[in-house]
Amino acid sequence: MSSSRRRDVVVVGGGHNGLVAAAYLARGGLDVLVCERRDVVGGAAVSERPFGPEYLVTSLSYVVSLLPPDLVADLALARHGYHVFPQGPYFAPRADGRYLRLPEDPAARHAEISKFSASDASAYPAYEGHLQKIANVLAPMLEEIPPRLGSRRPADLARQAMLLRHLGKLDERGAVDVTRLLTGSIADLLDQYFESDAMRGLLSVSGVIGTWAGPRSAGTAYVMLHHHIGGVDGQAGAWGFPRGGMGGVTQAIAGAARGFGAEVRTGTAVVRIRTTSAGQVAGVTLESGEDIDADIVITTVHPKIAFLDLLDPTALPAEFLDDIRHWQTRSGTVKINLALDRLPRFASHPDYDPQVHGGTIVLAESLDGIEDAFQDAVAGRPSAVPFADICIPSVFDDTLAPPGRHVMSMFTQWVPHRYADKPDNGELDAYADRVVARMEAVAPGFTDSIQHRQVLGPHTMQQEYGLVGGNIFHGELSLGQMFHARPAAGYADLRTPVGGLYQAGSATHGGGGVTGIPGRNVVRQIRADRRAGRWRHPAGWRQAASEARWRRLDTHERSAG
Repeated sequence: MSSSRRRDVVVVGGGHNGLVAAAYLARGGLDVLVCERRDVVGGAAVSERPFGPEYLVTSLSYVVSLLPPDLVADLALARHGYHVFPQGPYFAPRADGRYLRLPEDPAARHAEISKFSASDASAYPAYEGHLQKIANVLAPMLEEIPPRLGSRRPADLARQAMLLRHLGKLDERGAVDVTRLLTGSIADLLDQYFESDAMRGLLSVSGVIGTWAGPRSAGTAYVMLHHHIGGVDGQAGAWGFPRGGMGGVTQAIAGAARGFGAEVRTGTAVVRIRTTSAGQVAGVTLESGEDIDADIVITTVHPKIAFLDLLDPTALPAEFLDDIRHWQTRSGTVKINLALDRLPRFASHPDYDPQVHGGTIVLAESLDGIEDAFQDAVAGRPSAVPFADICIPSVFDDTLAPPGRHVMSMFTQWVPHRYADKPDNGELDAYADRVVARMEAVAPGFTDSIQHRQVLGPHTMQQEYGLVGGNIFHGELSLGQMFHARPAAGYADLRTPVGGLYQAGSATHGGGGVTGIPGRNVVRQIRADRRAGRWRHPAGWRQAASEARWRRLDTHERSAG
């Protein structure tokens, strides 16, 4: 094996969180290397050209909940091309020739919902208010590093007290509301407010996106809030389409990281995270055989890959390994990407409308229909009537397709979760045909407009993109896998059992969505651990230079607030 120069930090995985961490650390003067296995950075937030040079397609993740404004400013992302087009409202065309829209204007929204139920229209403001109250408590917690619940160490007890500070905002009614939302189903929640199939079907989609759970499954009420929490109370912002697709986000962050001095290597697979006999990280070994020594390693890849494949199991406690082995990461989602020669013409709304074609187009007739689709997959067969969450970002972004042509993203569910390991490509294609047929039923002529089609099932997501089980969140957003339990008992604080090895992928708290929160928080944790003396640089000639760089990081971060 050959060795290269020692680095202060090596980041394993060039997804958005890894790039955010690298950018912040390099901005502070550290020598940072990002190793990305694929030939392009971005992870699941990546734009590619499966249809040739004319079309730029957002392969998996398809919308961004605007990154925290202070993160965007810190990394000067606008200089690197970061720009987001606000997404339009929901538009749900129905097989009976009607449609449901949820525009931002309250009066217009009331009129739209009243077409299906006057009661639902009157109930919607109360529903929004209910969610707002809960989000005001939970949203700030999303950006914080979770405390180690159950620990009796003084520092951990202090962080637990900070958690009580947030929960102290709740009165008795609020405490019950939060408990019910965290443990209940999206169906239970919607039953309190709405009666029409149109409203219940449309709103239930947010509770099951990316999950191995139907709308009647416990915990899906929180999944819905998780998807919308970014737009609440000045947190991460509203949903939108980034210029250049989702790859535009990660390319901007990568540009910022490089601009601050980080090295970002693509086509560079890490095959081993090395440790010392004293339980400290030593560096990484690349597929090429090259050893790179580093006192700090940050992994942002799926925890099953990081801890079961890249690390020697003898370096990890048995209980931690058990938690990772039993980490639930099922899915059943299918992403269908299309190149179109024209926009769809909906039977219920035939004219071009940027608030329709540039919004979220949802194919979901009823909550019961979505539950049936899930139960099909549970029984081991692809859904007979899949639902779809659809976007056409080229309505706003002219970098994605030639003039007059468009790209369409169809995020759909479900196929059996076993397809991650044993796909049935014939059934997968037939499933995609059924999704297209649903669109054809509400937009006659749609099928003839398709120039190219790409179908990405759980197996491709797992093998090509590193999403074990095809799960876009690196792990299910169930109550047992959230907050202090994400991804293992005692290690939701972004640390690991190995000294100097940290985690900051989507399976950590704040993950699930493109916000960069884990990537930024891991830098805060590294700095806090350094100040507390949790790890030390090795003795020798390199110590003085390394210490000087770390002092510059501390100074820079303090001056930045």
